Amino acid sequence: MTRPRVDIVIATRNAHKVRELTRLLPLTGVRWHSLAEFPAVPPVREDGRTYTANAIKKARAAARATGMPALADDSGLEVRALDWAPGIRSARFAGAHGDDGANNAKLLRLLDGVPPAKRGARYQCVLALAAPDGRIMLARGTWRGRIALKSAGRGGFGYDPLFWLPGLGKTVGQLPVRRKHRLSHRARAAARMLPMLRRFVRTSPQGNPSTRFARSG
Repeated sequence: MTRPRVDIVIATRNAHKVRELTRLLPLTGVRWHSLAEFPAVPPVREDGRTYTANAIKKARAAARATGMPALADDSGLEVRALDWAPGIRSARFAGAHGDDGANNAKLLRLLDGVPPAKRGARYQCVLALAAPDGRIMLARGTWRGRIALKSAGRGGFGYDPLFWLPGLGKTVGQLPVRRKHRLSHRARAAARMLPMLRRFVRTSPQGNPSTRFARSG
């Protein structure tokens, strides 16, 4: 019996996140897309008060715009000494969205003089899958560590060069990609999302949906 073929769009234009999520969700019967393939789809204002609210909003908007099921991620870094900031503002902590260098520099400035024992932190991730008929599936993952005194490593993205893992004696930026993908907050959320996605794929009708916005290429 032929497995159903489902097209799912990942609701981001961030190539790092697209690569990471497709590696974390190895599904037979799914063809993944990125919003980068749909240049006419407008950006979504991430004005929710929680990761869950933002993930649902992004997934629903992408599903409506493309006619495809859509998977969205909302994630952030929370630092105990900063009352769990930057949180949902992690990507725009220093002002401009996605300026990793500026975000990391601001974080180090704010923690200047804070001893290692008080630099506890956690990465949070919420994944939301929105079907065009309005159904929502959710999964969450948390990764605990602390903020290093200085940046180390060139791997990963975001705050990875500062996110220190005491048990490994390294930052996430120093981890091999495969190891990060086994340990990360997204890996944990993806592990919880995977069985839901498998059921979704098994029960979805075969065929490619029509889309409201033309794809590029």
